[in-house]
Parts: sequence; C-alpha cells; structure tokens
Amino acid sequence: MVALVYDGLCTFEFAIAAEIFGLPRPELGPGWYRFAAAAIEPGPLRAQGGLRVATDGGLGLLRQADLIVIPGWKGNAVPVPARLLRALHRAHARGARLASICSGAFVLAATGLLDGKRVATHWRYAEALAAMHPRCRVDAQVLYVEEGRILTSAGSAAGIDLMLHVVRKDFGVAAANSVARRLVVAAHRTGGQAQFIERPVPPPHEGRFSRLLDGVRADPAADWPVRRLATLAAMSPRTLLRRFVETTGLAPGDWVTSVRVEEARRLLETSALGLDRIAALAGFGSTATLRHHFRRRLRLTPRDYRERFGG
Repeated sequence: MVALVYDGLCTFEFAIAAEIFGLPRPELGPGWYRFAAAAIEPGPLRAQGGLRVATDGGLGLLRQADLIVIPGWKGNAVPVPARLLRALHRAHARGARLASICSGAFVLAATGLLDGKRVATHWRYAEALAAMHPRCRVDAQVLYVEEGRILTSAGSAAGIDLMLHVVRKDFGVAAANSVARRLVVAAHRTGGQAQFIERPVPPPHEGRFSRLLDGVRADPAADWPVRRLATLAAMSPRTLLRRFVETTGLAPGDWVTSVRVEEARRLLETSALGLDRIAALAGFGSTATLRHHFRRRLRLTPRDYRERFGG
C-alpha cells in the first residue's frame, strides 16, 4: 500500500492512511498491509503544520502497490503533474486500487478514470470539481463512493470511513471493528456528509439521545416506533424527528434500518446461522425483508455477501 506525498502535504489526510495501514497490527494475524510513502516530486517536502517529510522513495513505488492513496491535494487550481497521471494510469491498468481523501479527488478526476462515474469530495469543493471535470458525477451528499477499483471520500475525516471500508472488504468486519476501536471512532457511520454542512451544534439531550442510539444498536430486533423512541428520549415525536435528522442525517426509520443492516452484515460474516434466523435477530422479521434492504443498500443479496465476506 502506498500513500502519495507532495510539497504542501495535507497532514491529517496522510496521517489517516499511515495510521490505518502503516501501524503494525499483530493481533490481526499475518498478511497485514505493508505501508510506504512515495514522493511525487523532489524534496525537501513540507507538510501542513511546518513538518518536513521523508519518504520511502518516488513514483517507482507505485509499480508494486495494490492500493494507492491520494491524501488530499495542493489546491483545486493546482495542475496535476503529467508523470503522476501516467503512473496512476499504469497502476490502475495492472489492477491496483486508487483511493482519494477530500481534495485528492481532483487528482483522480484529472486522470480521466472517473469520467462517467460517481465521485465524492468535500462538499465545499463539489461545485469546483464538477465545473472542472463535467464528465464526473459529483455526489456532495455521501461520505465515500466505490466505483470498481477507484474510491473517493468526502472531507478529511470521511477518509477514515473510506479506509475502514477498505479494511472491511480486505479483512472482514471484525478486523475493521478492531482498527476502529484502536482509533476510538465508529466502525461505520450512517448517513452522509449533508449532516455536517454548516449546521450549529445540536442543543441539550446529548447524553440521553446517545444512550437511545446505543440502546437501538444493542437490540435491533426490538420494535422501535417513533413514539417509543420519543418516550425513551423524553422528547416529543416532532422534536425527536428533528434531532434524528440533525444528529444522524436520517429519519428514525431509515436509521433503525441501517442499524439492522449492519447487524445482519456482522452475523453473515461471523456466524453460520441461516438467513431466517439472521433476519429475526437483526430485526427484519423475514428473509424477504432482509433481502430487500440488503439489495437496496449494498447492491448484494445476503447470500452473495456471505460468499464474499463470510469467515
């Protein structure tokens, strides 16, 4: 796995890749990622915050990488060097995955490999990206997008969501959860970046509301109508609806469904239970309902998901 380094490096975005893929994790067994930092230009290279950066080599490292991460970019008006574009094209042609965090989407869009495909970036850059690369279908609502072997994510911390998604695909949900626990972040965030766009910090009830969400996660098979949720949160149904959207980006019913999908994913990956039993434990009631929501959200049937990610 290789992360690109450039003068003016986005320190936080690079640190996400280094933390998730570069930190030794012997508890997860052999075969973990081998991490390298590749300079796209001669040094000395500086990172935001006054740091000087030493790398493991240059663009030649991309020839060995099966995953290449672009951790942000110098600016949406800064041209991408032709030699970098050629190196990314060659890497993609031989089967490597290309992933960007935040403004790194401008680099991937410049390759032309995203023409006709969905792409995510920080909501503040979405309009500029769409104007510069009109053949890309910019989605300013999502945290990340996977288009075959090209993956893009929204602003900064959404890079954590995308990198955990990569770990989940490569090593399974248990490994992704383990990495998330070490980072002290959610293994999977529901909703999209729309919930983070210039909204004030939500007022009171944080502790009670947080406990309510944890309660649903702990018992997804229970019945969770809005009236019951409102009672447990000590709110009116109208206030609860507003708080749910402010906090999660979703209406209560959609959020509960997302929790149930995650529970079904966990059971499909970690158990040999039949689909009827998984549907019941996850709160879907029937395999037909489970299958409907799985296909709608993940574009896979539960059976296909188990074959792909089951332990």
